[in-house]
Amino acid sequence: MLNIVAILLTLTATFSYLNHRYLKWPMTIGVMAIALAVSLAVIGLDQLGFATPRGHEHALLTSIDFTEVLMQGMLSFLLFAGALHVDLNQLRRVAWQVGALALVGTALSTLIIGFGSWHLLAALGIAIPLSYCLLFGALISPTDPIAVLGLLKSANVPTSVEATIAGESLFNDGVGVVLFALLLEMLQSGAAPTVGAGLALFAREALGGAIFGLVVGYFVYRVLRTIDAPQVEVLITLATVVGGYALAHALHVSGPLAMVAIGLLIGNEGRAFAMSAQTRERLDMFWQLLDEILNGVLFVLIGLEITVIVFPPGSFIAALPVLALCLLARYLVVGLPTTAGRRWFGLPARSGLLLTWGGVRGGISVALALSLPPGPYRNLILMLTYSVVVFSILVQGLTVRSLARALGLGADSSSGARH
Repeated sequence: MLNIVAILLTLTATFSYLNHRYLKWPMTIGVMAIALAVSLAVIGLDQLGFATPRGHEHALLTSIDFTEVLMQGMLSFLLFAGALHVDLNQLRRVAWQVGALALVGTALSTLIIGFGSWHLLAALGIAIPLSYCLLFGALISPTDPIAVLGLLKSANVPTSVEATIAGESLFNDGVGVVLFALLLEMLQSGAAPTVGAGLALFAREALGGAIFGLVVGYFVYRVLRTIDAPQVEVLITLATVVGGYALAHALHVSGPLAMVAIGLLIGNEGRAFAMSAQTRERLDMFWQLLDEILNGVLFVLIGLEITVIVFPPGSFIAALPVLALCLLARYLVVGLPTTAGRRWFGLPARSGLLLTWGGVRGGISVALALSLPPGPYRNLILMLTYSVVVFSILVQGLTVRSLARALGLGADSSSGARH
């Protein structure tokens, strides 16, 4: 384990330096691009007969359970750190809108991508059961809050747009994970779930996770109010994230949604009424640094994963139409409703296009795809997921700031809208 951590941190530090020195891209995108380029070079060397580098990289990655590392390790820290700096007052103004996008939007996107990919793949001569296509729809529909929140920092969009897309990305991954679990249970049992069973699972996981997070967050908030010791208070937040996520998992409620609820409460009520200025400074510094380090490691892992992904013969041609389908589904369930109901959402004109393009997929989708049980269709789903995620991060991620400016929603045009 020590060797794995040492290698990953060394690679992340090296790629971060190269990105900062030469590419000058956002760190997460830059390190992933470099890791992907290195992996492709290793694959190329393997094709030329130099198998040793790929053998070492393959051995490293197969020794790491990506799903376990992200879903049971990094995710709790990253979601708490992301929610810590979301303005709760602004989020309250769009609470119903965000809830509709995260719940109804994710469910509709799952159906659109599921049925759409089933027909697309059949037209390309690739036979795959509908259940697997729906699983793909569930795991690829949620936007990655880790990637989205990082992009929002650089795009400098109006606060109403930022609150909507940040809130949706923080909550829709929990909804997507619940849908994925329900569909996977259906696939493994061979029986279609009932409406009652689906609602019960959602209530236990999603609503239970949010309520659990609010209870834990309020308790910690009351504890923080009784002391003024920056080191101790930072340690308490760290213990809350680790212990709270583990307890949520033991209670079978959504750990991700619990972390979001705790982060929102501590980051707003806790910062305002339970912390001194010195504590706030220490807390921000600690969680920002931890967030950037873990983000760097995560995106390096995403870039390296290509060496262990099997591309089924003839299936690569499906990546482009499926990618277009994912963008279309995103527009239909987010872009179109926010454009048609712009006044209800309280958004500037043309925000729907930015919400569509800014819905970046990331590590959560890859982790869920890797968690699929072995079977004849696993590699196809994994290949499609990885293709969408890489395009999403590299292309959408690198162009979202330019799109915001072109739509009149970026830093130059919206500086007055952010006060």
